[in-house]
Amino acid sequence: MALRASPPADRVVSDLHETIVENLFDGVYYVDRDRRITYWNPAAERISGYGAEEVVGRRCFDNLLGHVDDAGRKLCFTACPLVSAMAKRRGTEAEIYLHHRDGHRVPVHVRCQPIREPSGEVVGAVEIFNEDRAYRAAVDRIDRLERLSTTDGLTGVMNRRAAEVSLASRLRASREAGWPLGLVFLDIDHFKALNDELGHAAGDRVLRTVARSIAGAVRESDLVSRWGGEEFMLVSACSDEAEIGQLSERVRRLVASSTTTIDGRRRGVTVSVGATLAAAADTRASLVGRADRAMYASKLAGRNRTTIL
Repeated sequence: MALRASPPADRVVSDLHETIVENLFDGVYYVDRDRRITYWNPAAERISGYGAEEVVGRRCFDNLLGHVDDAGRKLCFTACPLVSAMAKRRGTEAEIYLHHRDGHRVPVHVRCQPIREPSGEVVGAVEIFNEDRAYRAAVDRIDRLERLSTTDGLTGVMNRRAAEVSLASRLRASREAGWPLGLVFLDIDHFKALNDELGHAAGDRVLRTVARSIAGAVRESDLVSRWGGEEFMLVSACSDEAEIGQLSERVRRLVASSTTTIDGRRRGVTVSVGATLAAAADTRASLVGRADRAMYASKLAGRNRTTIL
């Protein structure tokens, strides 16, 4: 009986490598020296929304992933982890935000390694990225809340009724136990004009994009809700003005760097932000009223800014 020849060892290793990478939960993509994408695995598609057919052959900085840091700074031409890995000839890690195909920002942890020829020459790099655990937990929490009918049907974040109950509970805990509590109001700038120009369907898409970007920018313990219309509320355990200012600015910048595709064009929006810290004498009405006044002060000061009262 004839014996079947064994495949070459290098092909076996290559096939095994491809099988492993294709089935990883982490997103993986390869680039050459020109940062042209040569491989894109299924997890990269799941996390980013971009299919391999949309990205392979394009350069990662071609208005595609648009990596930014939590200050909203674009990293593609100033602090790209892939460029750093190739230049320094060693691995690098970073916490960044990628631009999802739907327009919102997704927090990810990236690890980059240079790819070398046997001679040692660097010919490209590989990036492995996964969703931030707090963001993943926030998405899971949204799913659980939806089953309990406490979410806003359009955006997927908590609805106003549930937010009022949660805020009352946290304010009571703040008074009785002295726990820190911060309240942030965010209102989409020029939203009525956008609705009038593009229609309500487009406005709804913008609302969903903004909600997702806010949810991706906060901690697992923070509460995000749609307070009404184009207004969102964020409840967070912030202990001082610096902390709530940092949180508010991170959210504002990430929303400003997000886009929504409408009629084939990417459109961006900004938010005016008002923030405040709970005081011992605060009621729910006084706390909400102060955050609301702070938000309108940002509107009057020119929009796309944060005011703390």
